[in-house]
Amino acid sequence: MALGQLVNGQWTSKRQQDDEQGRFLRPPTRFRNWMTQEGEQGFTPEAGRYHLYVSYACPWAHRTLIMRALKGLEQAISLSVVDPYMGVEGWFFSEAPGCIPDTVNGTTYVRDLYLKVDPQMTGRVTVPILWDKQQQTIVNNESREIIRMLDQAFFAEDPQRNFCPPDLQGRIDQTIDAIYQPINNGVYRAGFATTQGAYEDAVNELFAALDHWESVLQKQAYLCGDRLTEADICLFTTLIRFDAVYYGHFKCNRRHIWDYPHLWDYVKRIYHHPGISETCNFEHIKAHYYRSHDAINPTGIVPVGPELPL
Repeated sequence: MALGQLVNGQWTSKRQQDDEQGRFLRPPTRFRNWMTQEGEQGFTPEAGRYHLYVSYACPWAHRTLIMRALKGLEQAISLSVVDPYMGVEGWFFSEAPGCIPDTVNGTTYVRDLYLKVDPQMTGRVTVPILWDKQQQTIVNNESREIIRMLDQAFFAEDPQRNFCPPDLQGRIDQTIDAIYQPINNGVYRAGFATTQGAYEDAVNELFAALDHWESVLQKQAYLCGDRLTEADICLFTTLIRFDAVYYGHFKCNRRHIWDYPHLWDYVKRIYHHPGISETCNFEHIKAHYYRSHDAINPTGIVPVGPELPL
């Protein structure tokens, strides 16, 4: 499986990704600077200054695409989109349909962005990346923090474009914490497990969490009440991929999301929120997972279905 990394500035196409029990391990992200309205770390919100590097296939990067759309920042923050296939060289830019080359740094491989900032870097090469054109550096590559920055640094005073209002911030953060390990990371813990026990533990935790949020959404429209928040964005990008990819490819096949009436209505509600459906590219999603993970799907055949009743 092509899950490479940089080691002392050199690319290697393999990395250790599980422990002795066969459990998938996700290392922390590396760049954690903050953009704020006050610019304490030198990063102030300015139109035209920042650039997002993303993949339509990646649920973590998809979060930032959604926030960019919800905040109306398409003209303020420019964009590059990698090829959906991630092979032995990692993420790369191409002219394939839906892709946008690196118009800022002119790179071919995403790893070159990391090496530009740290020529001796050791670590994973991931998207999303929030890039500062002015300082020529990576601001942040942690999706949860990027969406919070975009949310609070731009138009935070507009209640219609604020997805983490102060009175809900504690609840939103607790909810994002609660869904991360069993659901957001849980599908990967199931799909990349290398032992039966690690797989079953992940699947059991995943569906216990889905059952819980199904009961929550029976009583309210969104995770934190009656309004769309950052927590919903974080859950949505996993759920929108679930029936198309995780159910079969990652063996999360106890139930489809469409088998949960309240979760499925919730997915459709968010999908049809203005600006969000345009960020969902199922061709990239399916091509990435089914073609890139050759240890899971050695033929590389991408299924034609399912037809999601969105």
